[in-house]
This record gives sequence, C-alpha cells and structure tokens, in this order.
Amino acid sequence: MNIKARAEHYFNRLDPRIASWAFKHIKKIPWVQRRIQAEFGRMMADMEAGVKPYRGKFPTYARLPGVGVTREAILEQMETMKAMEEARWQKGFVSGAVYHGDETHIDFLNKVYALNSQSNPLHTDVWPSSAKYESEIVSMTAHMLGADRVKTDAKVCGVVSSGGTESILLAMKTYRDWARATKGIRRPEMIVPTTAHAAFDKAAQYFNIKIIHIPVDKHYKADVLATAQAITRRTIVIVGSAPSFPHGAIDPIEDLSELALRKGIGFHTDACLGGFVLPWAAKLGYPVPPFDFGLPGVTSISADTHKYGFAAKGTSVILYRDRALRRYQYFKTTDWPGGLYFSPTFAGSRPGALSAACWAGMVAMGESGYLEAVKRIMETAASIRAGIKTIQGLNILGDPLWVIAFGSRTLDIYRIMDFMTQRHWSLNGLHKPSCVHLCVTLRHTQPGVADQFISDLKAAVAYVQANPGVEGGMAPMYGMAATIPVRGLVGDLLEEYIDLLYEV
Repeated sequence: MNIKARAEHYFNRLDPRIASWAFKHIKKIPWVQRRIQAEFGRMMADMEAGVKPYRGKFPTYARLPGVGVTREAILEQMETMKAMEEARWQKGFVSGAVYHGDETHIDFLNKVYALNSQSNPLHTDVWPSSAKYESEIVSMTAHMLGADRVKTDAKVCGVVSSGGTESILLAMKTYRDWARATKGIRRPEMIVPTTAHAAFDKAAQYFNIKIIHIPVDKHYKADVLATAQAITRRTIVIVGSAPSFPHGAIDPIEDLSELALRKGIGFHTDACLGGFVLPWAAKLGYPVPPFDFGLPGVTSISADTHKYGFAAKGTSVILYRDRALRRYQYFKTTDWPGGLYFSPTFAGSRPGALSAACWAGMVAMGESGYLEAVKRIMETAASIRAGIKTIQGLNILGDPLWVIAFGSRTLDIYRIMDFMTQRHWSLNGLHKPSCVHLCVTLRHTQPGVADQFISDLKAAVAYVQANPGVEGGMAPMYGMAATIPVRGLVGDLLEEYIDLLYEV
C-alpha cells in the first residue's frame, strides 16, 4: 500500500485539524520519513522531465563561466528555447498565461520596452516620464471601473504594482494599518470566500491577519449570510471576486459591499482577472452584476493590466476610493542617514519600462480595441461551453462567462487533464471540487482552436473511459491534494516541487 493509500486509510475519517496535528508528529518517525521521501521521489521523477526539459540539450551553468560566453551564443540559445516554448501558446493551447499574443502587438510592446529599458520610477527626477505613464495608467483604469459614478467628493486613486499578488498584498496591508490607526484594531481579521485567490492567504500570513474563509453556494459564489455571521469587531475588510479564478464566478459584490458599508469596514473587489473584461462585457450586453466603484461600499479594487489589459507581464493596478486610504499603503522614513526615502509599493527600484509598455498598450488598444477583444473572447467561450455540454461524463461548474471550469462525476478529471497535456494543452487543475478550467484568451479566438479543444477533450474522455487505471503525469499529485485531508502532507509535496524548480 503506497503513502497515498495509507494516508487515506488512516486519516480520511479524522477532523482535518486533528489529522494535520497527527501527521506533524507521525512524519518524524524515521521509517515514515523514508516512505514519504520514497513516494515523493517517484512523483518528482515523473514530473522532472516536464520541469527540466533542457537538461543535456543546452550548457548548464552551476557556477560563473571562467570566461564570459559570447553574446551571439547566448542569444542563439535563447532563440532556440523561445521557439520551443512559444509554439503552444501561439496556437492557443494554453489556459490564460498569454492574453493577447499577437506578434504585431508583442513587437510594439518590445520596442516600447527597449526605449525605456533604463528608466526607474524610484528616480522620478531622472525619469519624469515614469510618473506620467503610471498616473495615467491609474486614471484610465479608475475611470473604466466606475470612478465617474462615485457620488461623493472622494477621488478614486491608486498605484501601479508588479502584478495581482502584489496588488492584493498592498490592499490587505493598507486595511491592516488603516484599522490600527483609526479603530485601534491590533488583532485584525479579514473575511474571504474559499474561492478567493491564494494571494489573500499569503497576505494573511505575511501581515499577521487572521483569515476567515466563508463557503460558496451551489453556483460557487460567496455566501452572503455566512459573511454577515463572520463579521466581528476585529474585521477590517471583506473580499469578493469578479470573477473568482477557480470557477469564473462573480461573487455578489453588491450585497457583500453593502454589508461592509453598514459596518464601517473595508470592501475589496478582486478584479485582477475580470477588471479589463467585465466593463466591456457589460457594454456588449452580457449579464454583468455590479462590482466596481459605482457601489458605495466598494473601497478598493485590484485589476491586472498584464492580463486582459494586454500589457507586458509585470504590471497591475490597485485602486482606492480616496487618497486618505491609499496613504496607509505608502512606506516612508525621515530619519535614515541615506536621506528621505519613500516608496508607494513594496519594491524600491522598479522597471519603468514595464509601466511604459503598459501605458502604450492601453493607449494603443483604446475602448474600441478592448470592446472588440472582449467580444471575440465571449463568443469563443460560448462556443466552448456549448461543446463541453455535448460531452457525456463532463459537467460545467456554475454559469461562467469566459473562465470555464468542468469536472466529472464518473471519471478522474485529472487523468483527462493529463491526456490533454499529451495533446499539448496546458490547462489548470483545480480541487475542492476536483475539476479543470480553461481561461479563454485572444489566443483561443483564432480559427479552429475552439473546435480543436472540443475534439481533443472528447478524445480524452473516451481514452479515460477505456483506460481508467492509467498512471503518470500530474494526476497523482492532484489526486492526492484532492482526497487527502492531511494538508501538511500536500504542503510537503509542494515544497518538494518548488525545490525541484531550483535544481540545476
């Protein structure tokens, strides 16, 4: 009996907290440690080829070379790897990851980056263009997300961050410091749906905020009543997703933010995934519930410019309803011998070229460009949803617009995902419940891509039906994560995987 089977046998009927406590102590026993490492070793070996495909094909540099490698040789290696990697995403075989991907658009952003490659927003006296680009990025995003409908004297404002995770971390740090200064809350709590992005758990860990996870309903949307019952005098912020990453569901932001408004606490809309889709989808007539600053209870929004804003990777926007709240995000020190020091985000020096490329991408797209892109994405997503519904054995979770999660009540969905991987598709494996999703992008709107996806998915289902016991791939890892209540065991496995990424 392998470690997964043993863990399931002994721990499945235990309370997860008791199971985790027991595992923490049991895994210290030498023979248990050896069994765990042996099982992990087998799983890592299965995944190593995918994680380290260039071993033996290109020179490896564990130490600095004695003599520098020629620039020509370095560029040749990079061009070869680029050619090997870009084929999948260019053809639209990747979920999310590359949201625009048109060669003309990429070339344009690369030229903008090259023009600004030395700029650093930390030194606005040297590069005042950085301040221009970032202030306009924030303003354009704010007006897209309801700043014009704020019915008070407050002025929606924000900053440019390095990505959605930093935007979320910044917002939660801001609420912590705001609640401490204005309410004297020293043991803060945040309320988030179980489907909220993992960055909120990271913020809770980093900033010592107690995180309260609330359940979602049968449509995978946050439970409003459970949220209301979770509020305490220590609650500093409530979170809702628009949409959630796992299932593409838009939480009831209007009801949740009204709760926050009545209680005088913050409300954060995580629109990292949907901020540059939902406003245009609404204009196109799709059923988009209210989620932005047009709701009086929404006090902050995160929106990723490097996703459907079609900027280069490495930018996001965090917005606040007013400047007073934003100031709790800032870092400044007045007594450092090195001079007066301040920064709006976590980083000091930042790549101004990314902000320049973001600004250029947004201005080049314009409203008409975003409308056309979202129209194509929504139409393609509708075609893919319709195709999945024709496949017996699969079911779509909730009623998503363009982030489409599907599972199966009779088949191992992770083995279906593994088959799709063999057909060169890169999909996102999810759990609780076990499912897979496809985040539709402009890459999928190319002729024939949606049809190819459905054709391969039908073949995957047929294969798994005919071969239910097939092993290998990522299925064992996802299967363990989905079925074993001992989260410490799953966490240890993830640590092993991260270690593998940094092995030369």
